[in-house]
Parts: sequence; C-alpha cells; structure tokens
Amino acid sequence: MNVPLWMWFAVVGFILLMLVVDLVAHRHAHVISVREAAAWSAVWVVFGVAFGGVVWLMYGAEFGQQYFAGYLIEKSLAVDNVFVWAIIFTFFAVPREYQHRVLFFGVLGALLFRGVFIAAGSAIIASAGWVLYLFAAFLLFTGYRMLKQRNEHIDPEKSRALKLFRRHVPMTDAFHGQRFLIRRNGVLLATPLLAVLVLVEVTDIIFAVDSIPAIFAVTDEVFLVFTANAFAILGLRAMYFLLADLIHRFVYLKAGLALVLVWVGIKMALKIDVYYIPTPVSLAVITTILGVSIAASLIATRGQARHEPPAPAVPPFRNATPEELEALQPLWGGRHEARGKEDVPPAEESVR
Repeated sequence: MNVPLWMWFAVVGFILLMLVVDLVAHRHAHVISVREAAAWSAVWVVFGVAFGGVVWLMYGAEFGQQYFAGYLIEKSLAVDNVFVWAIIFTFFAVPREYQHRVLFFGVLGALLFRGVFIAAGSAIIASAGWVLYLFAAFLLFTGYRMLKQRNEHIDPEKSRALKLFRRHVPMTDAFHGQRFLIRRNGVLLATPLLAVLVLVEVTDIIFAVDSIPAIFAVTDEVFLVFTANAFAILGLRAMYFLLADLIHRFVYLKAGLALVLVWVGIKMALKIDVYYIPTPVSLAVITTILGVSIAASLIATRGQARHEPPAPAVPPFRNATPEELEALQPLWGGRHEARGKEDVPPAEESVR
C-alpha cells in the first residue's frame, strides 16, 4: 500500500480541524444531552465509514476491508473504555457540564500516545517479525483474562496513578469550574479535574496496550492502523455521553470483546507461518461476535431505564464556593483572573 505524503498530511489536518470544531462547539460548559451526543456520534461514524470508502475506492477491497476490520475492533474496544470513564466520573462526582473538557484533552492525549505506540509497534514488527508470536500470546491471554473478569469493574479509589498524583502534586479539594490549575495564596495547585484527566489518560494507555496489537492482527499497514484508531477515538466523547447511562444494559459486551481478542490472537498466530485467514472472513466473525453480544445484552435487560453507575455516599470532592472563586489569583499574568460564565458551577449560577 503506497500512501503519498500529502495523504498523511490531509488526514492529520482533517483530524486537527475536527478537534478545533469540536472544541469551539463545546467552548461553553453545558450538560450534553442524549440527542446532542447522538448527533455527534452519527457525525463521527459517518466520517469513519466515509474514509473507509475512500480507502476502498483508492486501494481496493482488501485494504478497505482491513480498515473496516480495524475500525470495528477499535470502536468496540472503545465502548469498554467509555464504561470505565463513566465509573471514574461518577466516583469523583465530576459535574456533567465539565466532563466534555476532560474528555477533549483525554482524547487528544490518546491520539498522541497511540500514534507513538503504533510507530513503535510497526518498527518492532519490521525489525523482529517473531514479536508477532508475543503479540498473539498477549491477545489470547488478555481475552482469557477479560472473559474471566467480565463482571469486575475498576475501583478508582485504588488507582496507583491517582495515589501517586495526590502524593506528589499539591491539589485542592474542590472543583473550580473547568480549570485544571489554580493559584491560591501564591501557590499553584491542581484541581480534582486535573486528577481525573490523569486517570482518564492512564486508563486509555492501558486500553491501548490491548487494542494496538489487536489491530495489527488484521492489517500490517501503518496508515490503516493509525486512521482506524484515529476515527474510532474521535467519536469517543460523543459515545460516552450517549452510552454512559446504559452500562448496566451491556451485560454480555465484555464477554464479546474477550472473544474478539481471542479471535484476532488466533488469526495473528496462524498468519505468521500457517494460514492467512481472509479479511472478509475475519470481518464477518468480528461483526457476528459483537452483534450477538450486543443483541443478547439488550434482550436480557429490556425494560431497564437509563441511570448512572452507583455513586459513593460522600463524594471525595466538592464545588468551590463563589467566595473561593473570587479569591483566585491569575495563573500566569499580573491581572486578576476574569471568570467566564462557562467556569461557574451550577450552584453559583443561582447566586449570580
């Protein structure tokens, strides 16, 4: 697959443009409704599918199918990531109007980290082909572990990353609007929103360790690996606001994801020296596994309404008072920091 340099620049430029559009569209803090999330999710899916169509037309059916197989794997694994985010946001009682800001920078970091992982993975495979055996074994083990632990969930309070952050970074105990950093009494402090962002980034890195080897099982083309990852990740924010309240309904999805990892692990192991499973067959198997697991989940939980994950009785953080917000010092400049309406917590709106 010969991809000209201008196509790389065009894809990266489009991704940056859409990130800017997303940031401008959500520059004011507000609670994102299910309808808005559904509309944005549709936009991102259309872009992802349309790009696959372009690959199909320019490079043929084989590469088009490889892209769609990779895109489907990354999109499905991202759902599990979304559910982890929901647990994190609920545990820390992050106000819903501030969650998009965390996810925007979380997704931006995910794109950067995955780009590094993809480049490193491609270089390792090119110089030492035997590493594919390790990738295959890792996918099989990860699928088995996910299947065995399908009913277990992350406990944010026990996160080592969070403990290290709290130990080494001075932090306030209150959310200060959408700010990640504040200056109080001349001291620079992190807000709980920055701690949540760090935890979101760490969880995405952990998920990338699973998903990057998985997509290399269906395509060796770095361009397809990167673009399938990018278009799947770009829709994560909208997917979160669409599905966060439906975690309890996808009871069999984790088992389905585990079987997908086992399948791609088997495919990777076989294609090295034994047999190359055709891409249409692999795509059909992945689609069937995911379709059955999602359908079975929705049927088994039909009639259940949307609701957030269980929250702690006493939230670990609070919202800053109007007096605390007024007393903030400018982060970098000499003038007093102006407060935008988007930074005012809901409780303060009534005061103003």
